[in-house]
Amino acid sequence: MLMAKLAVPLLSLFFFLSFISSQAALPLQTPIQKDHSTSQYVITAYLQTPLKLTKLLLDLGATYTWVNCDDYTSSTYQHVPCNSSIANLLGAYACLDLCDGPPSPNCGNNSFLFLPDNPIKPVDYRKVNGLNTALIDSFALPNTQGSLTLINNFIFSCARTGFLKGLAKGVTGLAALGDSNISIPIQINKVFSSSPNCFAICLSGSKSQPGVALFGSNGPYNFLPGIDLSKALLYTPLILNPFGKDSEPDKPTPSSEYYIGLTSMKVNGKMVALNRSLLAINGKTGSGGTKISTVVPYTKLQSSIYKAFILAFLKEAASSAFNLTTTKPVKPFSVCYPASAVKNTQMGPAVPIIDLVLDRPDVVWKIFGSNSMVRITKKSVDLWCLGFMDAGVNTVVSYWVGSPSIVIGGYQLEDNMLKFDLQSKKLGFSSSILSVGTNCAKFKFSTK
Repeated sequence: MLMAKLAVPLLSLFFFLSFISSQAALPLQTPIQKDHSTSQYVITAYLQTPLKLTKLLLDLGATYTWVNCDDYTSSTYQHVPCNSSIANLLGAYACLDLCDGPPSPNCGNNSFLFLPDNPIKPVDYRKVNGLNTALIDSFALPNTQGSLTLINNFIFSCARTGFLKGLAKGVTGLAALGDSNISIPIQINKVFSSSPNCFAICLSGSKSQPGVALFGSNGPYNFLPGIDLSKALLYTPLILNPFGKDSEPDKPTPSSEYYIGLTSMKVNGKMVALNRSLLAINGKTGSGGTKISTVVPYTKLQSSIYKAFILAFLKEAASSAFNLTTTKPVKPFSVCYPASAVKNTQMGPAVPIIDLVLDRPDVVWKIFGSNSMVRITKKSVDLWCLGFMDAGVNTVVSYWVGSPSIVIGGYQLEDNMLKFDLQSKKLGFSSSILSVGTNCAKFKFSTK
């Protein structure tokens, strides 16, 4: 039997979390590895008792973490009771009154239910057997001294094996880093309240060397050869979209995803002629605006923005400064150049620089060739292709909630340092750190 549950103020959850652990607060760290067969970014964390290394899809905007519980074994897990203050706080999902089988992580009497989301391959809930209970269990990440830091009562969701479709090999769940009261960075901050309420990510495109996620540290962010990237950041406000994917027409739910205020685009220093009204978030549907995503492989632009951007890029690439002529493209890309015609530089292929102008004219996210162009080598083909996609005109996130006009994808984030300051609601960004002689694979992980 299912019963609807309603949300209550956040204070109850924060009070609950304050008793989770008495360990000293330390910055936490974990590697981020790119799976090149799927273009997904994967982090490692430790769950269960005894602790077990677990690979999770990194989802920058997800509300809560979930794990496949069909083979989940732990001596410390607990279900979240339906009528507890913590269950009420978690939202208007549902409650399982009576389990139809023996108790297990996937099933418990009087237990709160979540609805996990697979952002890679949407799940048809009618075809996935069983329900998805909320759990509390042990969760750990390495700290910067090389040992594990434990969160005894970490809140997450169970999911069934069917939710793993489309995820990289070996991945058994999703790591949520969104702006919600139960995402990984928020739960860490509530346990270790003396730590800064922030986290940072640096994605590596390397096949062998990972990037890094850092929790609870304002810096320094030290990368070889002795470069502190916390000093290389510009800051722009993080913008709240009041309409998340779980919103209803008469009950908007704020999005847990991260938006920034893009005001214009330039190619080779020249303004792109686009409809700027699309850059603002629509106050009635949540559509529009610019979102940052780690689960979208390449930046997606609303069709009219995409067409204006492509025209500007083609014009500048054909100019005397670059003298590039397109060749037959390779899907999914629409603009490609022979690799032999493109010069190589410290910042990747020599192509027009793309400027994302943010809240002020001097706050500019620069996208160099290393992040704009994708190398395609197969059979007799050797190309550099522009890694931007047409997102279409009118798409929806769910029900009546509209989609962003621009989604900055994972490839454009690689070798860029990003700091999410959740206290001050601002994003620190570096543009490509190749410009200062390092990359995201050069973070030196601590080992004990």
